[in-house]
Amino acid sequence: MKDIAVLPGPSSITLGTSIASSLNVDPVEVELRTFSDGESKIRINANLVNKRCVVVQSTFPPVDSHYLQTLMMLSYCIKSGAAEVIPVVPYMGYARQDRTFLEGEVVTMALISKLFDCFQINNLVTNDIHSSTALSCFNLNVSNISSIPLLAKYAQSNFNLIDPLIVSPDQGGATRAKLFSDILKTSSINLRKKRDRETGNITIEENLDIVAKDRDIVLVDDMISSGGTIMKAIDVLKKNDCNRIFVMCVHALSDEKSLDALRKTGIHDLISTNSIPRSCSKIDLSDEIAKTLSLILDI
Repeated sequence: MKDIAVLPGPSSITLGTSIASSLNVDPVEVELRTFSDGESKIRINANLVNKRCVVVQSTFPPVDSHYLQTLMMLSYCIKSGAAEVIPVVPYMGYARQDRTFLEGEVVTMALISKLFDCFQINNLVTNDIHSSTALSCFNLNVSNISSIPLLAKYAQSNFNLIDPLIVSPDQGGATRAKLFSDILKTSSINLRKKRDRETGNITIEENLDIVAKDRDIVLVDDMISSGGTIMKAIDVLKKNDCNRIFVMCVHALSDEKSLDALRKTGIHDLISTNSIPRSCSKIDLSDEIAKTLSLILDI
């Protein structure tokens, strides 16, 4: 293990440190200085010659700054003579910009993949990337870990669910909800959501394909951003006379003010993984990420 170095980036210090602990190595300190104009400076005081370096950095808001800091760390590792560099990006920013929706748009995920290509990288680890299309933008080996089993097991152990119904707020999360429901041995449905491409306005059909009356709901999604979709879904479910509502997601992108607003809708609990450090980040990804890294590093 002496040839492995884990570098917890500024956005993922706690998670990166836990991953290092799971791999039985000491984390390498990454110093960040942010200037008054918003520029970042990274300093790494470590000998990385012939090391297999694992750079852990989640790219949640401020997304651009966190991406640039990731590139700084990758650059340092390569220039310092690292034998291998493996980025671990628990939340992959820009994954929703994976195709052209309107004429003139840039496919930013494709641009991000080209930036990673500049650093002689063979493997990248991420967690519940937004879509298979985003995944296909990369020209390297991407290990895309699913957190859904962890979320489902947490719900099973902590929620004391009564006749649970697993709900995805849209059709895009159908596979996710089905996997979740299979673990809990219950049923799942997908709400019918429509989004106006020009305005961004969202509507959800109120008539459900299954009876939700008096059932506990686990509303599960890959991410909560503004919280608008989840709030509309909660409103629809309440109109269908459900029992308690639990909200779970992999990536809690929302700031704490938005998360508090979501809690005030009357939901019973709000839980996410620690891909992004938030007050609701109760599910630790470090062991799962370490297992994937162990396979890549053959240790």
